Amino acid sequence: MSDIALDHSALMDKVYRRQRHIYDLTRAWYLLGRDHMLAGLKPNDGAVLEVGCGTGRNLVSAAHAYPFAHIYGMDISSEMLVSAHAAVRKAGLHQQISIAQGDAVTFDPQHVFNKPDFARIFMSYTLSMIPDWQGTLERAMSNLRPEGELHIVDFGQCEHLPGIVRFVLFKWLALFHVSPRENLPHALAALAKEHKASLTFTPLYRGYAWGAVLRKN
Repeated sequence: MSDIALDHSALMDKVYRRQRHIYDLTRAWYLLGRDHMLAGLKPNDGAVLEVGCGTGRNLVSAAHAYPFAHIYGMDISSEMLVSAHAAVRKAGLHQQISIAQGDAVTFDPQHVFNKPDFARIFMSYTLSMIPDWQGTLERAMSNLRPEGELHIVDFGQCEHLPGIVRFVLFKWLALFHVSPRENLPHALAALAKEHKASLTFTPLYRGYAWGAVLRKN
C-alpha cells in the first residue's frame, strides 16, 4: 500500500479498535438503505465483492440472500477484519465468503483473490470515509466484468430535510472522519460516460442517503 493508504489504514484501525465491538448495534439506526441495496444485487451465481466490508455484516447478509454466489470482502482496516472473520465463522459461511485486507484505490482482485473480475461490486457507506473516493470508483469499474454492476449507498446531502438535520448529522459524522460526498452525482455521471455504462441515481429518505447503480454494457 502507498504511504497515504497506510496512514488511512492506521487511522481506521484507531477509530474502530474499540468501536468495532458495538458497530453493528449502533449503526443500525442511521446507516439506512443497506438492505435495500443488497436486495437489488441479484448476481445469480456470479462473484460479488464488497469494498469496505467492515464488520462483515453485509457479507453475511449477501451470502444468505444469494447462496449460489461467492462473496468477497475487502477493507483497509485490520481491526474491522477481525470482526468480519469472526462474523463469517459464526455464520458458518467460510466456504462461501473470502476476506482480505487492501486499499480500495489500488485493489487487484487477481492478485488477492485469484479472481479477475466480478458480476457485482457494492459499497455501503464507504465512499464517505475514503480520501480518494473518486479513485475508488474508477478501480471498482475496472474490476467489473462486462454487464457487471456497481451498487452504492451512502450519505446524501439531506437536500429535502430541515437544515438543522443536515447540520447536526454532518457534525456527528465528522467525529468519525465521515464526509458525505456532495459531488457524488456528478462523479457518477462522468464515470458512466467514460465507461459507457448506464446510471440509476436515487435519493433516499428525502436525501438523507443516496443510492446508485452503474451497469456496464
